[in-house]
Amino acid sequence: MAMHPQRKQRLMIVVFILCVAALAAGLLGYALKENINLFYPPAEIVSGKAPVGKAIRAGGMVQEGSVQRATDSLKIRFVVTDYSAVVTVEYEGILPDLFAEGEGVVVSGKLAEDGVFYASEVLAKHDETYMPPEVSDALTKSAAKRAELEEKGSL
Repeated sequence: MAMHPQRKQRLMIVVFILCVAALAAGLLGYALKENINLFYPPAEIVSGKAPVGKAIRAGGMVQEGSVQRATDSLKIRFVVTDYSAVVTVEYEGILPDLFAEGEGVVVSGKLAEDGVFYASEVLAKHDETYMPPEVSDALTKSAAKRAELEEKGSL
């Protein structure tokens, strides 16, 4: 028994739509995977857990006394710390108004072979009480690890 021509045409349209939807979903997933910015605190970057040359985010506190501004350009170098490790960040551009030493910061960019983080974007915390959750978590974990090491060291 043969399928009715109109029914066959509808089935072909449904199959075509499903194939196009699957292809679109696949491409979207691939694009999102390429753009995902994973967050790494300085301790993980220093220990080699962060990928070199891939777009990532890092964050912590801007170390006091570490900000160096170039006199002839908008280049700036500063150190981000989670109080257990430090990462040097280099950025060229205008910094957010709330950027300051001793304040929380999240930087987006790429880690170079030499261990310097070349930032394409710098985000400062919004006000005195707000801190990005990733930075807060990283600082909490770092403090817990430090306390654990101090405990072992004193025994």
